[in-house]
Amino acid sequence: MGPQRVREGFVELYGAEPEGVWAAPGRVNLIGEHTDYNDGFVMPFALPHVTVAALARRTDGLLRLHSADIDDGAGKPVELRVEELTPESGDGWTAYPAGVVWALRAAGHAVTGADVHLASTVPAGAGLSSSAALEVVVALALNDLFELGLRGWQLARLCQRAENIYVGAPTGIMDQTASACCEAGHALFLDTRDLSQRQIPFDLVSQGMRLLVVDTRVKHAHSDGEYGKRRAGCEKGAALLGVDALRDIPYDELDAALGRLGDEAEVRRLVRHIVTENHRVERVVSLLRAGDARAIGPVLTEGHISLRDDFRISCPELDLVVDTANASGALGARMTGGGFGGSAIVLAEEAGVPSLTKAIEDAFAAAGFTAPRVFEAVPSAGARRLSRAA
Repeated sequence: MGPQRVREGFVELYGAEPEGVWAAPGRVNLIGEHTDYNDGFVMPFALPHVTVAALARRTDGLLRLHSADIDDGAGKPVELRVEELTPESGDGWTAYPAGVVWALRAAGHAVTGADVHLASTVPAGAGLSSSAALEVVVALALNDLFELGLRGWQLARLCQRAENIYVGAPTGIMDQTASACCEAGHALFLDTRDLSQRQIPFDLVSQGMRLLVVDTRVKHAHSDGEYGKRRAGCEKGAALLGVDALRDIPYDELDAALGRLGDEAEVRRLVRHIVTENHRVERVVSLLRAGDARAIGPVLTEGHISLRDDFRISCPELDLVVDTANASGALGARMTGGGFGGSAIVLAEEAGVPSLTKAIEDAFAAAGFTAPRVFEAVPSAGARRLSRAA
């Protein structure tokens, strides 16, 4: 659903024009998985798939929320009172935009209510940050309408707080920052400790390559226990090693650090993944800056093996994508996102895309899995305002 249709939907719902229409994208993480809540390095880029929101301010404390993806317009908006929003009081999809309003107000920003209508092309549950896109688009719109003067990284922080505390999902800062701050044609090299950013040119097309996203259609939920267990295990590893975060373990001191963990086999695996994954991010940055994008393929595959064997968050469908792609001529492949389902990425020569896609689809059919969705990932723009009041 395009911006004009979202604007028209707003008018149908609320009987007046919105004050503007905004968009925020989903993201693909090129490399750097589960490092964000360990103060480490990540490298996402924004997708062309976006959540679009039409909004208008209210001054009566009422927050009205409607999604075209949940309700085709026949139903009424969900109505909430901004002064009654409390952590974990939300339910379902409305917890994400309501959490953003709560986070803004808790930070001292005078958000007095809004009418909101939303629609999204970001696949939900595919590991492509549909929840972050929803949070960021609402945050950006409210920032503009209430003239809060917050920058992209500040909005990302508030959106992360909304998801961590209001929704109750222990996610890191990467997804929200990618949605808020990415630039078209670039991957975002982000240090999640100090939020310093570098936009790294990422133009595969000019070099005869493509990056495919393979949505396995296996759904996940970060607020389920497994994500939280991994985060708790990483925090335990940092405590046992006497550091603030696993980011502080140098790559060349990894073996010594693992030796100090003794019989903590599970913690050892988690620590090994985080330290080696940070190193992989740095390797990919160096290769891209040197103009050698093809050479990142094996690094992507290394990352998948680490996520599969050490972090243990892959699944048969994700493994099948990676194994089939690499056996069929891909330059490299790995799962992307939080894990336990979702999507994988495949780096391929342009000429090999049709045969790779067919090989993956055939492998899923032979295994009896639901047919995957395969599309090209194009580095796109971050959150932005699309239009003002008519």
